[in-house]
Amino acid sequence: MAGFATSRPASLALTALLAFLSIFAFLLAVGAERRRSTGKVVPDEYDLRSYCLYDTDASTVYGVAAFFVLLLAQLLVTAFTRCLCLGPSLSSRGCAVASFVLSWITFLTAEACLIGGSVRNAYHTKYLGYYMKHDLVTCATLRKGVFAAAAALMLINLVASLVYYWSYSKAATGGFMKHQNEVGMGMTDYGLDKGGSGP
Repeated sequence: MAGFATSRPASLALTALLAFLSIFAFLLAVGAERRRSTGKVVPDEYDLRSYCLYDTDASTVYGVAAFFVLLLAQLLVTAFTRCLCLGPSLSSRGCAVASFVLSWITFLTAEACLIGGSVRNAYHTKYLGYYMKHDLVTCATLRKGVFAAAAALMLINLVASLVYYWSYSKAATGGFMKHQNEVGMGMTDYGLDKGGSGP
């Protein structure tokens, strides 16, 4: 029981770290959504053609940063759980497997939104080529909601990851405690048999 008690602070510390990383990535994704590059049509001062002039590429920076922060959080969960080698508790094991699958689905989808949105936003931001059309009225930009979708998926991923980690810990601890009890009972039976066979 002493070994299990000393592991509680580490579990709480990991939970706090995962929450911090996920919320930080969420804020970065929200910032990326709010700072999406916009373009405006401006006339060329040297001829009659017009072209699109784009503003800041801060959205790309935020998106890439959120990508790596979320990746770090997922790697931490994977490193501390390693596998689904759980104990005999069916309820904890089922909850852990379900949250594990949901965690990876939301993680991969959020990462795809982040990297896809960042690349697309950077492409539009850096593009300053001329258009042959003289009646250019709009400029192509990243579709609204890509980074917002990633941010929403991050919150779901955070909940799923925490449920997975705690369910894993509960199931694994239950299996360990049962194994320890079985070993203790076996040693007791062995001692009784040994004592009973003596003179």
